[in-house]
Amino acid sequence: MSVHVPPVRAGDGASRRLALAILCAGQLMVILDGTIVNVALPSIQESLGFSPSGLGWVVNAYLIPFGGLLLLAGRFGDLFGRKRVFVTGLVVFTVASLLCGLAQSPAMLLVSRFAQGVGGAVTSSVTLAMVVTMFTEPRERAGAIGVYSFVQSAGGTLGLLLGGVLTQAISWHWIFFVNVPIGAVAVFMAQRNLRAEEGAGRGKSTDALGAVLVTAALMLAVYTIVEAADHGFASTRTLGFGLAALALLAVFVVRQAKAADPLLPPRMFAFRNVSGALGTHTLMISGMFSFQFLAVLYMQKVLGFDAVETGFGVVPVSLLIGLMSLFVAPRLIARAGPRTVLLGALVLIAGGLALLGRISADGAYFTDVFPATVPLGIGFGLAMPSLAGLAMSGATGQDSGLASGMFNTMQQVGASLGLAVLSTLAASHTSSALAGGTARAGALTEGYQLAFRVGSCFVLGALVVAATVLRNPPRPGTAPAARPAATRSTETDTASA
Repeated sequence: MSVHVPPVRAGDGASRRLALAILCAGQLMVILDGTIVNVALPSIQESLGFSPSGLGWVVNAYLIPFGGLLLLAGRFGDLFGRKRVFVTGLVVFTVASLLCGLAQSPAMLLVSRFAQGVGGAVTSSVTLAMVVTMFTEPRERAGAIGVYSFVQSAGGTLGLLLGGVLTQAISWHWIFFVNVPIGAVAVFMAQRNLRAEEGAGRGKSTDALGAVLVTAALMLAVYTIVEAADHGFASTRTLGFGLAALALLAVFVVRQAKAADPLLPPRMFAFRNVSGALGTHTLMISGMFSFQFLAVLYMQKVLGFDAVETGFGVVPVSLLIGLMSLFVAPRLIARAGPRTVLLGALVLIAGGLALLGRISADGAYFTDVFPATVPLGIGFGLAMPSLAGLAMSGATGQDSGLASGMFNTMQQVGASLGLAVLSTLAASHTSSALAGGTARAGALTEGYQLAFRVGSCFVLGALVVAATVLRNPPRPGTAPAARPAATRSTETDTASA
């Protein structure tokens, strides 16, 4: 049984734009909270008495449930109705934000941050699916995905700015309190304006065992990655947890091949654009995260910027991402196809990170950082709408929530992997340089240089995957290119499911 979506009438343009605004408001809150706490961590530590090792869990307690539940929540959206799942996630996220702001102890803050991650995953998992099912005309869909991609990609850098301003102007509590009125309004507007849809779950099992396996595997994988920076990638702890996560994932895959109603139908991977886009997305985010994290550290620890100055330092990237995602990418994608646009965008991102690989210890913002923000902002603003469109291009109505959850899961895994690998490389190289007698600023800079260059290599890897696996979808009114019989059979079965 496919998901029932009421037909969109010609006069529904205003209501669909309002619905898009509601969806993006919810998504923006979720994305902002992934980074807004970063600049407030010193204040949180001083206020609540966190130990240095415990402070990292203010971030990890959000990341682990967020990364682990996206896939499951996306499938629940397909089965039980995406509006119901979206609103439920918003309620959980908003209440958890209030509890975070009221926290008076490390334990209360960490428990509330975990709940925030749960609500964020549930909300975020179905947002892209609701966008693509709401906008079916190719040009309109490209524009809507551009808006979604702007929120998705610029939200992280905007979080750094907002976090710095709120922390310095009021207190760290307000980086959480600000979500409460926005979340309450978003819940009210979503209930009134988003269309309810009938899920495909009636009469079907929910594959409870598969749900437990994949959630445990993803949470354990994210935990292993984020903790690897402290314990080392070759440590017994990291290898043991990593193997356990892979074992759980392998059991889940076997389960999906045998289950009558699998949580993750194997047909999802029969589409090369879906699989290729997910792989490209993971590698691109892994590399790009070196800017969102390490460029901030460079500005603060080497250039001496405070939290607000650092936030303004990343504004050019956000502005360019917005310009590209909202106005340029939809037109280019409609004219040249998403794959073509994506290839050029990945070249720009790799070039921007390579420029950051040349920063100097006695540098300045406008000579060392700003020149890289231009290709990074343009490239990321073009890449995200292209990737989102490609990742959703093979999804049927009954699987779009799952595809949306998969896309966001890979983004979270890529961010966690990039943070762990690149921060570990930077810290290790810095320690070696300090031991060799290099001054602190020079040692830090050398570590950041190495991480930026490796990040650029990640993006070049994404370019290779995109160039060899992805294909431009056929344009409306044109016949698709001939495909192997096995693939045609698989897609026919999917369309009739």
